[in-house]
Amino acid sequence: MGFELLIFIGLVAGLVAGLMGVGGGIIFTPVLYFLFEEAGVEQPVLWTIGSGLFCTFIAALGGTVRQYIQKNFFLKEGILLGVLGMTGVYLGKLVITSSYYNREQFAIFFSLMLLYAAYMLFKRGSDKGDEFKREYSKIGFKAALTTGGAGGFVAALAGVGGGGIMVPIMNLVFKQPFKKTVSVSQLGMVIMVFSGWFQLALLTPEGIGITESTMGFVDFGASLPLSIGGLIGGFGGALLNQKIPRKYLQWGFAVLAVIMAGRLIYSIT
Repeated sequence: MGFELLIFIGLVAGLVAGLMGVGGGIIFTPVLYFLFEEAGVEQPVLWTIGSGLFCTFIAALGGTVRQYIQKNFFLKEGILLGVLGMTGVYLGKLVITSSYYNREQFAIFFSLMLLYAAYMLFKRGSDKGDEFKREYSKIGFKAALTTGGAGGFVAALAGVGGGGIMVPIMNLVFKQPFKKTVSVSQLGMVIMVFSGWFQLALLTPEGIGITESTMGFVDFGASLPLSIGGLIGGFGGALLNQKIPRKYLQWGFAVLAVIMAGRLIYSIT
């Protein structure tokens, strides 16, 4: 897979991040998984998760900058969410580095994540009103621990940012306004996802990656072009929001998520 194609895929993933407040991992991770599988890399799941988390880290960083520019920024709550979410990331790392978590478990788990994302995207695309509107209130320790812990655990198991889990929890369970949950989720992801890929970068793989630019289980040569595209795509999301009906974009990404879920399941049959 060429450098230019990876950048293009990153653009699409970044667009998802910009529109939906997630890390773009629902596209980054399957692409990396197929890439490592096709290359015959040993321990492809760990390489996928480590490199996917790095991509998501860059995309979430871009999303956080965008939220700051738009004056929709919640520094203390985002940091609290991210720091507490690191506990979930660490617990998830213990699972993925155990002998019980292999390519079959990863493919099934991530396929379920994709189907969940497809459902959420389609549901939001069908909304005629703003059912996500809530009163602004402080996100406390309990809410941050619950939300960050769940998001961090899923992030480590699937190589995604966890925003698809954290945004609904904050919005529907803890009654936070949707606009705020997107911002807090982005900043929280920057912290927790960094801890995830950095922990995997400190491990020693049994084999090598697909490029020479690697550190532990993070292949920067494969993930960097995806990250560049994701960063640019994230900033372009706001522009598309103004020119294309959002529901059509969401329905399109929902269909794409279902297709990728089917491809993942097919890969282990």
